[in-house]
Amino acid sequence: MAPDEITVVIHDNPAWLAAAHPLLPAVRLAAAPAGRRYLAGWPMKTELHVLHEEWTDRRAGGEDSERALRATAERMYAIVVLAANNPDLPPMWTPRRFLRYLRWAWLIEGGAQYFAGQVPLFRPAVINRLRVGPPPSFPPSRRDAVILGGTIFDLLERHRGPEACEMLAHRLRRDGPRGNIELAFEASIREVEAVWREFVNETAGPRSARELVEEPDEEGRERQRRHDSRRQTPRRADSG
Repeated sequence: MAPDEITVVIHDNPAWLAAAHPLLPAVRLAAAPAGRRYLAGWPMKTELHVLHEEWTDRRAGGEDSERALRATAERMYAIVVLAANNPDLPPMWTPRRFLRYLRWAWLIEGGAQYFAGQVPLFRPAVINRLRVGPPPSFPPSRRDAVILGGTIFDLLERHRGPEACEMLAHRLRRDGPRGNIELAFEASIREVEAVWREFVNETAGPRSARELVEEPDEEGRERQRRHDSRRQTPRRADSG
């Protein structure tokens, strides 16, 4: 089932996009820095709010990153379709559903990537994430959901096919993410986690890391400039 009419609203700059819904800045702040570039849109029940291409191109860290950002509207539409087929999911943004989004962000963001056909475009972001910081949790936390959520659907399709991916996203089980994952994979969550970690580590192998490294976005470049400036500023000698 898909919604009949959806209006796409294109915003000329990030400030206007942030003002489109008060939850977007909070979600972006909660995401890992490497994933914030991809939060260039926000789904609502009858509207999709997305950032103008001029600004998404500034955020891009490479060819795949640019393609993913330019296809933000398709990914946001996939979230709306997921919600149309699973009434427990936003974008009917009530406080309860926002808390549910935070808990199930890996499923919502990963499902959107998968059903929009964009999982391969996030491969450089996966590589960067695995090279920086501690190992991700399983299922991915809300900080890593935008980056790693799609890998669960990708792995599931390879092992059990597209129907299992639809099952994973169809409804939220009362026993939480463990229940969804074990039902879809027909395996214990420990077994799935072990296979998933092997899967994402293969994605970030030495050859892949050399070929698919994302460049920092505008925000990241600005942070690096401030960092370099502090390192280069000489310290004043103590008086006396």
